Amino acid sequence: MRNLLLICAIAVVTSYSFVPKSSRALFLRDSLAIVGSITLATTSPPPSFAAESITHPSGVHINIISSGSGPKPEVGELAAIRFKATHSNGIVLDDILDTPEPFYTRVGSGSLIKGVEKVLPDMRVGDHWILLVPGELAFGKKGRSSSAGKPRVPPDAEIIFDLEVVGLPGKEPELIDIVGTV
Repeated sequence: MRNLLLICAIAVVTSYSFVPKSSRALFLRDSLAIVGSITLATTSPPPSFAAESITHPSGVHINIISSGSGPKPEVGELAAIRFKATHSNGIVLDDILDTPEPFYTRVGSGSLIKGVEKVLPDMRVGDHWILLVPGELAFGKKGRSSSAGKPRVPPDAEIIFDLEVVGLPGKEPELIDIVGTV
């Protein structure tokens, strides 16, 4: 909404150089509308989206953004996920939400932080959850030292994990089953 108001205000401002005004009253009216739109767009808080909020038995806080209807992954199965891991101070640790190829992980293999490994078997294909992973289920007391392309994570840092399960290879219907025979 804020972006839409700002775009409208910019469009009106840019149109002034091409459209002559016939009266001072019209100019003042339009000017006040522009100032009001810009003020509203830059000072109003962003809209909040209602999400179901639960706490997993492991201690991970979960905000359910959307629920899927696909199958759940079992420990040992391959799962295709998309995620964005962010430190609680806003520093992005890893981001593959918008990449063309998802990240494939074997559920329960330990390739993800503990908090995500505990929650992943409870998700379904199509689920989009935001996890608040406590420090002891993230990088623990040692944290993580910085390395090439990876920022440092301090000890016991909470990690915000935006997680979406996009596929379970082997459990999804084959394209030929969906389309039918030709």
